[in-house]
Amino acid sequence: MTDGLVIVDKPAGITSHDVVSRVRRLAGTRKVGHAGTLDPMATGVLVLGINRATRLLGHLTLTDKAYSGTICLGVATSTDDAQGEVVSRAETDALTETAVRSGLAAMVGNIQQRPSSVSAIKIDGRRAYDRVRSGEQVELPTRSVRIDAIDVVGIEGALVDIDVRCSSGTYIRAIARDLGEALGVGGHLTRLRRTQVGPFGIGQSRTLEELADEFAVVPIAEAAAATFPSVVLEEAEATAVGYGRPLQRRLADDAEVALFDASGRFLALYRNEGEKARPVAVFL
Repeated sequence: MTDGLVIVDKPAGITSHDVVSRVRRLAGTRKVGHAGTLDPMATGVLVLGINRATRLLGHLTLTDKAYSGTICLGVATSTDDAQGEVVSRAETDALTETAVRSGLAAMVGNIQQRPSSVSAIKIDGRRAYDRVRSGEQVELPTRSVRIDAIDVVGIEGALVDIDVRCSSGTYIRAIARDLGEALGVGGHLTRLRRTQVGPFGIGQSRTLEELADEFAVVPIAEAAAATFPSVVLEEAEATAVGYGRPLQRRLADDAEVALFDASGRFLALYRNEGEKARPVAVFL
């Protein structure tokens, strides 16, 4: 089995760990991990690593994400989504499109956001959404997030379709909840689909059924080249890197850099340290 990434189009109703279990069986290896957990309700892009690429997951630059979703105004729920219990209802006839758009526009930028209680954040080793769905009261502290854009795709009655571009750690359920609160009517999320994670989009993803028919893997070298600055080394330096030795020079980029030999084989991630570049992780 090729070492690399598998870009899954996660279905609704199962956890990210369930997806990992399915892919382990399809790949014939237990060395499968995932980056960027999706809650059970959500669908869309989930990035998995196979074999050596599991070690790459923690280094991948996957901070920029994109989602599509549907907000239902006028109904607030215990989980900020359609799976929770209704906690309040309000009339929405007086709401205007201008008010909805203004409420969403106010959330764009660097903001403090309180995550949804059904997020995948762990509290004492247990996911918040597990605690909520077993009847516990969960209140998470606010955190700094960046929302680059919220585009209103359509409004039909109390339903608002949106596209969101944001940083890791942003909760679309919280956007729905906060919009409802700002408008004084309550709100929750009825649909959530992740369409982009870093350089990996929904067009590259495969459903579990498609992967069962044809197991598509992004080779580890291709994945590294897509997500890191890259340098091709001459033979002597490539040999040194294979042994995890520092390069006797600085690299042009101060971020983690993917190093390749002349044949295109991915060797390691290195970072500048003083006047040398030292290994962060070697993949041989």
